[in-house]
Amino acid sequence: MPKDLISRQRLQTLVEAPEGARTRIAIIGDAMLDIYLRGDVERISPEAPVPVVLVRERRQALGGAANVAQNAVALGARAELVAALGDDASGAQFRTMFELLGADPRGLITTDRPTTTKTRIVARGQQVVRVDEEVDSDLDGAEVEALIAAVDLAVSEADALVLEDYNKGVLIEPVIRRAVAAAKKRGIPIVVDPKYRNFFAYAGATVFKPNRRELDSALGATVDLEHPEALPAVLKRLGAERLLLTLSERGMALIEPDGVIHRIPTTAREVYDVVGAGDTVTAWLAAMLAVGATHLEAAVIANYAAGVEVGKTGAATVSPGEILEAYDAS
Repeated sequence: MPKDLISRQRLQTLVEAPEGARTRIAIIGDAMLDIYLRGDVERISPEAPVPVVLVRERRQALGGAANVAQNAVALGARAELVAALGDDASGAQFRTMFELLGADPRGLITTDRPTTTKTRIVARGQQVVRVDEEVDSDLDGAEVEALIAAVDLAVSEADALVLEDYNKGVLIEPVIRRAVAAAKKRGIPIVVDPKYRNFFAYAGATVFKPNRRELDSALGATVDLEHPEALPAVLKRLGAERLLLTLSERGMALIEPDGVIHRIPTTAREVYDVVGAGDTVTAWLAAMLAVGATHLEAAVIANYAAGVEVGKTGAATVSPGEILEAYDAS
């Protein structure tokens, strides 16, 4: 059980440390604006065999890498996001919401592409359709130069670095290399949440945090956690210090360089929604490493945070108090 891996006193010391230390986390990645239209379906359209949704509620939320920043602020840290937005209404809305969050907006650069926006239409608790507005090709030219300048500034003041990739064009190899080199020079932890593009471009990461599907897909083979002899070779190929593999309802597995695997079972009591759980894990992992937690302690605490988050609806944040409550209840 996770409770066997950390004492309550140590847990409390660590989860309360980011706010007291004014810990600053630099997050580089793909920002999104999430729009939720909720309503009722009473009939089928006469124009086509599709449901007509009468919208009763419209809600907007920060998504993608911005949700990591949101989680970092909720746990007591300060967050700066380096990301690309469009010069459009969605970009303006995103900036307003981000500033209201209390995070640092100076790393948000403006590009000539639309702000990535995902609109979900939900009726009777079920998603009817999702509409994506985006251009996901790699950024280039002056936009990359602006990103790199923002990366240099953000990392120079950070206590931890997060690279949060959603394959929308921000985390390209020049940006990744610059960010990792700057963080390594300062000696701060680097947490990577990868996607399929550039999966092997994050050499130097402190913790590389894919889910099982992403890792299997990138390697072209299923990783066998029951026979871990090949795992040190996987770490070597990734160039990371540690691998934290998220396993959904099976919790997590932290793989050490010598092949030792720490299995961390889930602490979730009820699962309502897994959306955003990975962002919560990433934020807590980076914050805990920044305040001096061991890799295993950071993973255990992030696992508790995930257990709380999936008990909420939608992408949610988790406070230090909620983690202590989850520990006491486990």
